[in-house]
Amino acid sequence: MHLSEKKKIHSFVTHLGMICIALVTLYPLIWMFFSSFKPDNEIFGSLSLLPKEPVWDNFSKGWKGVGRITYTRFYANTFMLVLPTVLFTVFSSSLVAYGFARFRFYLKKALFMVMLSTLLLPNAVIIIPRYLLFNKFGWLNSYLPFIIPAAFACTPFFIYMMIQFFRGLPTDLDEAAAIDGCNTFDVYWRIILPLCKPALFSAAIFQFIWTWNDFFNSLIYINSVKKYPIVLALRMSLDVSSAVNWNQVLAMSSLSLLPGIVLFFSAQKYFVEGVSAGGLKG
Repeated sequence: MHLSEKKKIHSFVTHLGMICIALVTLYPLIWMFFSSFKPDNEIFGSLSLLPKEPVWDNFSKGWKGVGRITYTRFYANTFMLVLPTVLFTVFSSSLVAYGFARFRFYLKKALFMVMLSTLLLPNAVIIIPRYLLFNKFGWLNSYLPFIIPAAFACTPFFIYMMIQFFRGLPTDLDEAAAIDGCNTFDVYWRIILPLCKPALFSAAIFQFIWTWNDFFNSLIYINSVKKYPIVLALRMSLDVSSAVNWNQVLAMSSLSLLPGIVLFFSAQKYFVEGVSAGGLKG
């Protein structure tokens, strides 16, 4: 057997194994999507993946939401919460990472260690102090508990990831820009950021998905139904009636996954490059 034939067989087996793993991983999502077209009795009474008697109005009925509040409002609330949080996170984290990666200043190592130490704090430890603080500020029942911390780079994971990426950029670029008359912020805005698209996209995707799916913090800080994001709306739909329309819940759950999926596949190239070149590679 020639070497080229061995490589083809190895490649075929590898790709076949990856496809099988992908199908096993994606099967719950596939089942959820097809169950959106099933009646409730078929969801729990049949092991078949495809619906025997398709129901086509689950999406339209589910979109009506609860009471007078439709999922149009819930989607708008979610984007009002997620988009500013993502934008502020990317900008503030990259700015702080630029300072740590490019400048020398007093207590730099100590501040860097303090920043890294906050990674070790679980959310359960800080949730009560943060709640009391936000309550004193009058931020409860709003999106400020998510947006304001993001504006001040309160997610050290992204800072560390971007620092590792910035350190891989040659300082000669900064010096050349300074010779051309760029100040410190111009170097950051015109030179560093365009070269760091993979790291920025990686941080944006992570923060988007984490904030979009953040049930616990949304439940703690938001108590008005009119301001509910999708994660709380889906949970509320299970509580408003004794008989849950599971097909409609699954239909809305399927739709809630679309923005994250579209964002990931749209920026997949930058995401993979950012993860491999940033601080996640070890």
